[in-house]
Amino acid sequence: MEIESIDIPAYVSDVGRRARAASRDMARAGTAAKNRALAATAEAIARDADRLVEANERDLAAARAAGHDAAFVDRLALGPAVLASMREGLLQVASLPDPVGEISNLRFRPTGIQVGQMRVPLGVIGIVYESRPNVTIDAAALCIKSGNATILRGGSEAFHSNQALAALVREGLRSAGLPEDAVQAIETTDRAAVGALIASPQWVDVIVPRGGRSLIERISREARVPVLKHLDGVCHVYVDDEADLDQAIRICDNAKTQRYSPCNTMETLLVANRIADRLLPALGRIYADKGVELRGDERTRAILSAQGIACSVATEEDWRTEYLAPILAIRVVEGVGEAIDHIAAYGSQHTDAIVTTNHVRAMRFLREVDSASVMINASTRFADGFEYGLGAEIGISTDKLHARGPVGLEGLTSLKYVVFGHGEVRG
Repeated sequence: MEIESIDIPAYVSDVGRRARAASRDMARAGTAAKNRALAATAEAIARDADRLVEANERDLAAARAAGHDAAFVDRLALGPAVLASMREGLLQVASLPDPVGEISNLRFRPTGIQVGQMRVPLGVIGIVYESRPNVTIDAAALCIKSGNATILRGGSEAFHSNQALAALVREGLRSAGLPEDAVQAIETTDRAAVGALIASPQWVDVIVPRGGRSLIERISREARVPVLKHLDGVCHVYVDDEADLDQAIRICDNAKTQRYSPCNTMETLLVANRIADRLLPALGRIYADKGVELRGDERTRAILSAQGIACSVATEEDWRTEYLAPILAIRVVEGVGEAIDHIAAYGSQHTDAIVTTNHVRAMRFLREVDSASVMINASTRFADGFEYGLGAEIGISTDKLHARGPVGLEGLTSLKYVVFGHGEVRG
Protein backbone atom coordinates (compact mmCIF):
# COMPACT_ATOMS: atom_id res chain seq x y z
CA MET A 1 0.00 0.00 0.00
CA GLU A 2 1.27 3.44 -0.88
CA ILE A 3 2.15 5.84 1.92
CA GLU A 4 0.36 9.14 1.43
CA SER A 5 0.88 12.63 2.85
CA ILE A 6 4.36 12.06 4.20
CA ASP A 7 7.40 14.22 4.80
CA ILE A 8 9.50 12.99 1.86
CA PRO A 9 12.97 14.10 3.10
CA ALA A 10 12.31 12.58 6.54
CA TYR A 11 10.97 9.38 5.00
CA VAL A 12 13.92 8.94 2.63
CA SER A 13 16.35 9.68 5.48
CA ASP A 14 14.71 6.97 7.59
CA VAL A 15 14.93 4.48 4.72
CA GLY A 16 18.55 5.48 4.16
CA ARG A 17 19.51 5.08 7.81
CA ARG A 18 18.02 1.61 7.91
CA ALA A 19 19.75 0.67 4.65
CA ARG A 20 23.10 1.91 5.95
CA ALA A 21 22.74 -0.17 9.11
CA ALA A 22 21.70 -3.22 7.08
CA SER A 23 24.64 -2.79 4.71
CA ARG A 24 27.08 -3.47 7.55
CA ASP A 25 25.35 -6.76 8.32
CA MET A 26 25.24 -7.68 4.64
CA ALA A 27 28.95 -6.96 4.19
CA ARG A 28 29.81 -9.63 6.76
CA ALA A 29 27.08 -12.09 5.76
CA GLY A 30 28.22 -15.55 4.74
CA THR A 31 27.70 -16.96 1.28
CA ALA A 32 25.40 -19.72 2.54
CA ALA A 33 23.05 -17.25 4.21
CA LYS A 34 22.86 -15.07 1.11
CA ASN A 35 22.14 -18.09 -1.05
CA ARG A 36 19.42 -19.24 1.35
CA ALA A 37 17.75 -15.85 1.06
CA LEU A 38 17.77 -16.07 -2.74
CA ALA A 39 16.42 -19.61 -2.77
CA ALA A 40 13.69 -18.73 -0.27
CA THR A 41 12.65 -15.78 -2.42
CA ALA A 42 12.41 -18.04 -5.47
CA GLU A 43 10.21 -20.45 -3.50
CA ALA A 44 8.02 -17.57 -2.30
CA ILE A 45 7.49 -16.36 -5.87
CA ALA A 46 6.30 -19.84 -6.87
CA ARG A 47 4.09 -20.08 -3.79
CA ASP A 48 2.51 -16.63 -4.19
CA ALA A 49 2.22 -16.53 -7.97
CA ASP A 50 -1.51 -15.87 -7.80
CA ARG A 51 -1.06 -12.96 -5.38
CA LEU A 52 1.66 -11.48 -7.58
CA VAL A 53 -0.58 -11.70 -10.63
CA GLU A 54 -3.38 -10.04 -8.67
CA ALA A 55 -1.12 -7.14 -7.68
CA ASN A 56 0.15 -6.92 -11.25
CA GLU A 57 -3.40 -6.76 -12.61
CA ARG A 58 -3.92 -3.52 -10.68
CA ASP A 59 -0.94 -2.01 -12.50
CA LEU A 60 -2.04 -3.38 -15.86
CA ALA A 61 -5.56 -2.00 -15.44
CA ALA A 62 -4.18 1.43 -14.57
CA ALA A 63 -1.85 1.34 -17.57
CA ARG A 64 -4.68 0.47 -19.95
CA ALA A 65 -6.90 3.17 -18.43
CA ALA A 66 -4.12 5.69 -18.94
CA GLY A 67 -4.01 4.82 -22.65
CA HIS A 68 -0.61 3.16 -22.75
CA ASP A 69 0.07 1.04 -25.83
CA ALA A 70 0.30 -2.75 -25.99
CA ALA A 71 4.12 -2.77 -25.85
CA PHE A 72 4.10 -0.73 -22.63
CA VAL A 73 1.50 -3.02 -21.06
CA ASP A 74 3.51 -6.07 -22.14
CA ARG A 75 6.60 -4.75 -20.32
CA LEU A 76 4.55 -4.50 -17.14
CA ALA A 77 2.99 -7.95 -17.27
CA LEU A 78 3.96 -10.68 -14.80
CA GLY A 79 2.90 -13.75 -16.74
CA PRO A 80 4.03 -17.32 -15.99
CA ALA A 81 7.11 -17.01 -18.21
CA VAL A 82 8.26 -13.83 -16.47
CA LEU A 83 7.74 -15.31 -13.02
CA ALA A 84 9.63 -18.45 -14.06
CA SER A 85 12.47 -16.29 -15.37
CA MET A 86 12.60 -14.43 -12.05
CA ARG A 87 12.93 -17.67 -10.13
CA GLU A 88 15.60 -18.93 -12.53
CA GLY A 89 17.52 -15.68 -12.17
CA LEU A 90 17.48 -15.90 -8.38
CA LEU A 91 18.77 -19.46 -8.41
CA GLN A 92 21.41 -18.66 -11.02
CA VAL A 93 22.72 -15.76 -8.94
CA ALA A 94 22.79 -18.09 -5.93
CA SER A 95 24.92 -20.53 -7.94
CA LEU A 96 27.51 -17.91 -8.87
CA PRO A 97 30.80 -17.59 -6.95
CA ASP A 98 30.63 -15.04 -4.16
CA PRO A 99 33.10 -12.26 -4.97
CA VAL A 100 33.08 -10.72 -1.47
CA GLY A 101 36.28 -11.27 0.48
CA GLU A 102 38.25 -12.60 -2.47
CA ILE A 103 41.93 -11.58 -2.22
CA SER A 104 43.91 -11.12 -5.42
CA ASN A 105 47.25 -9.78 -6.66
CA LEU A 106 48.97 -10.80 -3.42
CA ARG A 107 52.73 -10.20 -3.62
CA PHE A 108 55.73 -9.71 -1.35
CA ARG A 109 57.46 -6.35 -1.17
CA PRO A 110 61.20 -5.97 -0.47
CA THR A 111 60.34 -4.92 3.09
CA GLY A 112 58.77 -8.33 3.79
CA ILE A 113 55.13 -7.20 3.83
CA GLN A 114 52.58 -8.81 1.52
CA VAL A 115 50.27 -6.46 -0.39
CA GLY A 116 47.06 -7.53 -2.11
CA GLN A 117 43.54 -6.44 -2.87
CA MET A 118 40.29 -7.63 -1.31
CA ARG A 119 36.91 -7.39 -3.04
CA VAL A 120 34.31 -5.65 -0.87
CA PRO A 121 30.70 -4.46 -1.28
CA LEU A 122 29.97 -0.89 -2.31
CA GLY A 123 27.52 -0.41 0.58
CA VAL A 124 24.07 1.01 -0.22
CA ILE A 125 22.92 1.03 -3.84
CA GLY A 126 19.97 3.12 -4.94
CA ILE A 127 18.20 1.84 -8.04
CA VAL A 128 15.72 4.01 -9.93
CA TYR A 129 13.90 2.23 -12.74
CA GLU A 130 10.83 2.27 -14.95
CA SER A 131 8.19 -0.14 -16.24
CA ARG A 132 9.64 -3.63 -15.84
CA PRO A 133 8.89 -5.16 -12.41
CA ASN A 134 11.41 -7.95 -13.04
CA VAL A 135 14.11 -5.36 -12.27
CA THR A 136 12.97 -5.53 -8.64
CA ILE A 137 14.06 -9.16 -8.42
CA ASP A 138 17.18 -8.87 -10.60
CA ALA A 139 18.48 -5.89 -8.64
CA ALA A 140 17.66 -7.35 -5.24
CA ALA A 141 19.32 -10.66 -6.11
CA LEU A 142 22.56 -9.08 -7.25
CA CYS A 143 22.72 -6.70 -4.30
CA ILE A 144 22.11 -9.50 -1.79
CA LYS A 145 24.75 -11.82 -3.30
CA SER A 146 27.32 -9.00 -3.54
CA GLY A 147 26.79 -8.09 0.13
CA ASN A 148 25.11 -4.75 -0.45
CA ALA A 149 21.91 -3.14 0.79
CA THR A 150 19.63 -1.59 -1.81
CA ILE A 151 16.89 1.01 -1.99
CA LEU A 152 14.56 0.38 -4.91
CA ARG A 153 12.44 3.07 -6.50
CA GLY A 154 10.46 1.59 -9.37
CA GLY A 155 8.14 3.47 -11.67
CA SER A 156 4.65 4.42 -10.47
CA GLU A 157 3.19 2.35 -13.32
CA ALA A 158 4.46 -0.86 -11.62
CA PHE A 159 3.99 0.24 -8.01
CA HIS A 160 1.79 -2.63 -6.78
CA SER A 161 3.87 -5.29 -8.57
CA ASN A 162 7.13 -3.92 -7.18
CA GLN A 163 5.82 -3.72 -3.62
CA ALA A 164 4.55 -7.30 -3.77
CA LEU A 165 7.86 -8.60 -5.12
CA ALA A 166 9.94 -6.62 -2.62
CA ALA A 167 7.85 -8.06 0.23
CA LEU A 168 8.82 -11.57 -0.87
CA VAL A 169 12.50 -10.63 -1.02
CA ARG A 170 12.32 -9.26 2.51
CA GLU A 171 10.65 -12.50 3.60
CA GLY A 172 13.52 -14.42 2.02
CA LEU A 173 16.08 -12.29 3.84
CA ARG A 174 14.30 -12.79 7.16
CA SER A 175 14.15 -16.55 6.71
CA ALA A 176 17.91 -16.63 6.15
CA GLY A 177 18.65 -14.57 9.26
CA LEU A 178 19.62 -11.48 7.27
CA PRO A 179 18.26 -7.94 7.82
CA GLU A 180 15.01 -7.21 6.00
CA ASP A 181 16.13 -3.63 5.51
CA ALA A 182 18.83 -4.83 3.12
CA VAL A 183 16.13 -4.51 0.44
CA GLN A 184 13.65 -1.65 0.70
CA ALA A 185 11.21 -0.48 -1.96
CA ILE A 186 10.21 3.17 -1.69
CA GLU A 187 6.56 3.17 -0.63
CA THR A 188 5.43 6.32 -2.40
CA THR A 189 5.05 7.30 -6.05
CA ASP A 190 5.87 10.94 -5.25
CA ARG A 191 8.69 11.89 -7.62
CA ALA A 192 10.22 14.03 -4.89
CA ALA A 193 11.43 10.76 -3.34
CA VAL A 194 13.78 10.28 -6.29
CA GLY A 195 15.23 13.75 -5.80
CA ALA A 196 15.79 13.10 -2.10
CA LEU A 197 17.35 9.69 -2.73
CA ILE A 198 19.88 10.85 -5.32
CA ALA A 199 20.92 13.77 -3.11
CA SER A 200 21.75 11.62 -0.06
CA PRO A 201 25.44 10.68 -0.16
CA GLN A 202 25.33 10.10 3.59
CA TRP A 203 23.04 7.10 3.01
CA VAL A 204 23.63 6.02 -0.60
CA ASP A 205 26.98 5.05 -2.18
CA VAL A 206 25.94 4.71 -5.82
CA ILE A 207 22.81 5.28 -7.91
CA VAL A 208 21.88 3.03 -10.84
CA PRO A 209 19.17 4.46 -13.13
CA ARG A 210 17.35 2.16 -15.55
CA GLY A 211 14.88 3.73 -17.92
CA GLY A 212 14.47 6.28 -20.66
CA ARG A 213 16.89 9.00 -21.57
CA SER A 214 14.96 11.72 -19.73
CA LEU A 215 15.14 9.80 -16.45
CA ILE A 216 18.84 9.09 -16.78
CA GLU A 217 19.67 12.66 -17.81
CA ARG A 218 17.76 14.02 -14.82
CA ILE A 219 19.54 11.73 -12.39
CA SER A 220 22.96 12.43 -13.92
CA ARG A 221 22.29 16.16 -13.69
CA GLU A 222 20.90 16.29 -10.16
CA ALA A 223 22.63 13.45 -8.32
CA ARG A 224 25.09 14.13 -5.52
CA VAL A 225 25.88 10.41 -5.48
CA PRO A 226 28.04 8.60 -8.11
CA VAL A 227 25.92 7.24 -10.99
CA LEU A 228 26.37 4.04 -13.03
CA LYS A 229 24.55 4.60 -16.30
CA HIS A 230 24.21 4.52 -20.03
CA LEU A 231 22.14 7.03 -21.97
CA ASP A 232 21.60 5.40 -25.37
CA GLY A 233 22.12 2.10 -27.10
CA VAL A 234 23.02 3.13 -30.64
CA CYS A 235 24.46 -0.27 -31.49
CA HIS A 236 26.13 -1.10 -34.82
CA VAL A 237 26.91 -4.20 -36.84
CA TYR A 238 29.58 -3.80 -39.50
CA VAL A 239 29.65 -6.49 -42.20
CA ASP A 240 33.13 -6.67 -43.71
CA ASP A 241 33.81 -7.60 -47.33
CA GLU A 242 35.48 -10.78 -46.06
CA ALA A 243 32.43 -11.90 -44.08
CA ASP A 244 30.65 -15.21 -44.41
CA LEU A 245 27.43 -13.86 -45.96
CA ASP A 246 25.15 -16.58 -44.60
CA GLN A 247 26.52 -15.92 -41.14
CA ALA A 248 26.18 -12.16 -41.66
CA ILE A 249 22.51 -12.49 -42.64
CA ARG A 250 21.71 -14.55 -39.54
CA ILE A 251 23.52 -12.11 -37.25
CA CYS A 252 22.06 -8.96 -38.79
CA ASP A 253 18.55 -10.40 -38.75
CA ASN A 254 18.83 -11.45 -35.11
CA ALA A 255 20.54 -8.25 -33.96
CA LYS A 256 17.61 -6.19 -35.22
CA THR A 257 14.48 -8.32 -35.13
CA GLN A 258 14.85 -10.73 -32.22
CA ARG A 259 13.46 -7.92 -30.05
CA TYR A 260 13.14 -4.26 -30.93
CA SER A 261 13.02 -2.55 -27.52
CA PRO A 262 16.23 -3.61 -25.71
CA CYS A 263 19.21 -1.28 -25.55
CA ASN A 264 21.47 -3.88 -27.22
CA THR A 265 19.41 -4.12 -30.42
CA MET A 266 21.20 -3.03 -33.61
CA GLU A 267 20.10 0.43 -34.74
CA THR A 268 22.60 1.02 -37.58
CA LEU A 269 23.90 -1.51 -40.10
CA LEU A 270 27.21 -0.74 -41.81
CA VAL A 271 28.06 -2.75 -44.94
CA ALA A 272 31.34 -2.88 -46.86
CA ASN A 273 30.92 -1.53 -50.39
CA ARG A 274 32.34 -4.62 -52.15
CA ILE A 275 29.61 -6.92 -50.81
CA ALA A 276 26.70 -4.48 -50.57
CA ASP A 277 25.15 -5.64 -53.88
CA ARG A 278 25.05 -9.24 -52.62
CA LEU A 279 24.12 -8.70 -48.96
CA LEU A 280 21.64 -5.86 -48.92
CA PRO A 281 18.93 -7.39 -51.17
CA ALA A 282 18.77 -10.55 -49.04
CA LEU A 283 18.67 -8.61 -45.79
CA GLY A 284 16.28 -6.03 -47.23
CA ARG A 285 13.73 -8.72 -48.05
CA ILE A 286 13.98 -10.19 -44.55
CA TYR A 287 13.48 -6.79 -42.95
CA ALA A 288 10.61 -5.93 -45.31
CA ASP A 289 8.85 -9.21 -44.53
CA LYS A 290 9.13 -8.42 -40.80
CA GLY A 291 7.85 -4.87 -41.15
CA VAL A 292 11.12 -3.08 -40.46
CA GLU A 293 11.28 0.44 -41.87
CA LEU A 294 14.61 1.02 -43.65
CA ARG A 295 16.44 4.33 -43.90
CA GLY A 296 19.62 4.41 -45.93
CA ASP A 297 22.30 6.42 -47.64
CA GLU A 298 22.30 6.94 -51.41
CA ARG A 299 24.15 3.71 -52.23
CA THR A 300 21.87 1.63 -49.98
CA ARG A 301 18.74 3.14 -51.48
CA ALA A 302 19.94 2.50 -55.03
CA ILE A 303 20.60 -1.18 -54.29
CA LEU A 304 17.32 -1.77 -52.46
CA SER A 305 15.10 0.21 -54.85
CA ALA A 306 16.42 -1.86 -57.76
CA GLN A 307 14.98 -4.89 -55.92
CA GLY A 308 11.66 -3.14 -55.21
CA ILE A 309 12.47 -2.79 -51.49
CA ALA A 310 11.37 0.48 -49.89
CA CYS A 311 14.07 2.55 -48.21
CA SER A 312 13.72 6.21 -47.26
CA VAL A 313 16.54 8.75 -47.03
CA ALA A 314 18.59 8.52 -43.85
CA THR A 315 19.15 11.92 -42.26
CA GLU A 316 22.11 12.96 -40.13
CA GLU A 317 19.93 12.42 -37.06
CA ASP A 318 19.19 8.82 -38.05
CA TRP A 319 22.82 7.84 -37.57
CA ARG A 320 22.70 8.87 -33.91
CA THR A 321 19.17 7.66 -33.05
CA GLU A 322 18.23 4.80 -30.74
CA TYR A 323 14.92 3.78 -32.30
CA LEU A 324 13.84 0.97 -29.94
CA ALA A 325 11.43 0.16 -32.75
CA PRO A 326 11.30 -1.69 -36.11
CA ILE A 327 13.37 1.00 -37.84
CA LEU A 328 16.92 0.49 -39.13
CA ALA A 329 19.49 2.89 -40.55
CA ILE A 330 21.86 1.44 -43.19
CA ARG A 331 25.07 2.89 -44.59
CA VAL A 332 27.55 1.52 -47.10
CA VAL A 333 31.18 2.17 -46.15
CA GLU A 334 34.46 1.50 -47.93
CA GLY A 335 35.93 -0.73 -45.27
CA VAL A 336 36.69 -1.35 -41.62
CA GLY A 337 38.41 2.00 -41.12
CA GLU A 338 35.39 3.98 -42.29
CA ALA A 339 33.12 1.76 -40.18
CA ILE A 340 35.21 2.49 -37.07
CA ASP A 341 35.14 6.21 -37.87
CA HIS A 342 31.34 6.13 -38.24
CA ILE A 343 30.94 4.36 -34.88
CA ALA A 344 33.26 6.88 -33.22
CA ALA A 345 31.24 9.77 -34.62
CA TYR A 346 27.71 8.47 -33.98
CA GLY A 347 27.85 5.58 -31.53
CA SER A 348 26.93 5.59 -27.85
CA GLN A 349 29.78 3.33 -26.60
CA HIS A 350 27.33 0.56 -25.76
CA THR A 351 27.73 -2.49 -28.07
CA ASP A 352 29.16 -2.83 -31.57
CA ALA A 353 29.97 -5.90 -33.68
CA ILE A 354 31.98 -6.85 -36.75
CA VAL A 355 31.21 -9.80 -39.02
CA THR A 356 34.34 -10.97 -40.83
CA THR A 357 36.63 -13.94 -41.47
CA ASN A 358 39.66 -11.62 -41.52
CA HIS A 359 41.42 -11.97 -38.17
CA VAL A 360 43.54 -8.82 -38.55
CA ARG A 361 40.49 -6.66 -39.24
CA ALA A 362 38.55 -8.28 -36.44
CA MET A 363 41.30 -7.55 -33.93
CA ARG A 364 41.62 -3.99 -35.19
CA PHE A 365 37.89 -3.54 -34.60
CA LEU A 366 38.23 -4.94 -31.07
CA ARG A 367 41.09 -2.58 -30.25
CA GLU A 368 39.80 0.62 -31.83
CA VAL A 369 36.04 0.59 -31.17
CA ASP A 370 35.65 2.33 -27.81
CA SER A 371 32.49 0.63 -26.53
CA ALA A 372 31.56 -1.27 -23.39
CA SER A 373 31.03 -4.47 -25.44
CA VAL A 374 32.74 -5.19 -28.76
CA MET A 375 31.96 -8.40 -30.62
CA ILE A 376 33.26 -10.53 -33.48
CA ASN A 377 30.78 -12.63 -35.48
CA ALA A 378 27.96 -12.47 -32.91
CA SER A 379 24.67 -10.65 -32.48
CA THR A 380 24.67 -7.52 -30.33
CA ARG A 381 21.67 -9.04 -28.53
CA PHE A 382 24.11 -11.08 -26.43
CA ALA A 383 25.20 -7.95 -24.54
CA ASP A 384 23.47 -8.51 -21.24
CA GLY A 385 24.27 -9.95 -17.86
CA PHE A 386 22.44 -13.24 -18.28
CA GLU A 387 24.18 -14.08 -21.56
CA TYR A 388 27.56 -13.02 -20.16
CA GLY A 389 27.20 -15.48 -17.29
CA LEU A 390 26.61 -12.78 -14.67
CA GLY A 391 23.29 -14.34 -13.63
CA ALA A 392 21.53 -11.05 -14.13
CA GLU A 393 22.52 -7.43 -14.46
CA ILE A 394 21.67 -4.35 -12.51
CA GLY A 395 22.17 -2.29 -15.66
CA ILE A 396 24.62 -1.44 -18.42
CA SER A 397 27.39 1.06 -17.83
CA THR A 398 29.05 2.97 -20.65
CA ASP A 399 31.16 4.91 -18.16
CA LYS A 400 34.86 4.11 -17.98
CA LEU A 401 35.49 4.28 -14.24
CA HIS A 402 34.79 1.32 -11.94
CA ALA A 403 32.20 -0.75 -13.88
CA ARG A 404 31.74 -0.96 -17.65
CA GLY A 405 29.30 -3.02 -19.69
CA PRO A 406 26.72 -5.28 -17.98
CA VAL A 407 26.99 -4.65 -14.24
CA GLY A 408 26.80 -7.89 -12.30
CA LEU A 409 28.24 -9.04 -8.99
CA GLU A 410 31.77 -7.74 -9.49
CA GLY A 411 30.44 -4.41 -10.73
CA LEU A 412 28.66 -4.00 -7.38
CA THR A 413 31.90 -4.44 -5.46
CA SER A 414 35.12 -2.50 -5.14
CA LEU A 415 38.69 -3.31 -4.14
CA LYS A 416 40.59 -2.27 -1.08
CA TYR A 417 44.27 -2.85 -0.41
CA VAL A 418 45.15 -5.33 2.33
CA VAL A 419 48.58 -5.78 3.88
CA PHE A 420 49.90 -8.86 5.69
CA GLY A 421 52.84 -8.11 7.93
CA HIS A 422 55.16 -10.12 10.12
CA GLY A 423 56.24 -7.40 12.53
CA GLU A 424 57.84 -5.19 9.85
CA VAL A 425 58.32 -1.48 10.57
CA ARG A 426 59.28 1.22 8.14
CA GLY A 427 62.84 2.46 8.35
